[in-house]
Amino acid sequence: MSDTYLTIAGPARAELKREGSKFIAEAQPVTSRENADAWFASVREREHTATHHCTAFRAGREGDVFHYNDDGEPSGTAGPPILRQIDGHDLTNTAVVVTRYYGGTKLGTGGLIRAYGDAAKRVLDAAEIVEKVVRVPVRVRFAYEDTSPASRVLDQFDLDIVDRDYSDVTEIVAGVRESDVDRFIQAFVNGLGDRGTVVSTGIDEKRDEG
Repeated sequence: MSDTYLTIAGPARAELKREGSKFIAEAQPVTSRENADAWFASVREREHTATHHCTAFRAGREGDVFHYNDDGEPSGTAGPPILRQIDGHDLTNTAVVVTRYYGGTKLGTGGLIRAYGDAAKRVLDAAEIVEKVVRVPVRVRFAYEDTSPASRVLDQFDLDIVDRDYSDVTEIVAGVRESDVDRFIQAFVNGLGDRGTVVSTGIDEKRDEG
């Protein structure tokens, strides 16, 4: 299982027009279905005079949580094309809503699929795509005189130092890439022997690098 995934860095917006209809595409980073649904509701409230608010999202590190909604458009003509664009950009933890203001001309099944897909592609092309790293907090402790060997171990790894405490002994909480946790602990033990202590590992406190 990879400890990285792609998502969008922040909100994005794009527009297109087809046969008089205006399509407003918005993208938002999300972490769950509840998160996505709350954002979709806020867009529907803001754009309450629109004809349709068609949505899709994918969430979870492996992208195993997803949903789409045609919101009154013919089945399969709106939500699925939006989701295909999220998947085509290899994204997760990403939601897209395409708001349509009807312009008086029907687009037909093919036209709707193209319009919603193109709108979603446009907003995701405009969004900043970032790689997120899943990290596990590991707390280690060592004496001040062992700072040098401890630093040599720490420098071997891609770490995010979350906290440092330099009181009687040095205690550091490091965000370790999930795939490196066992190797990091072994390197720390080998490098410091009984002079260093792995206080805790937050296996249940995994977090995404922001």
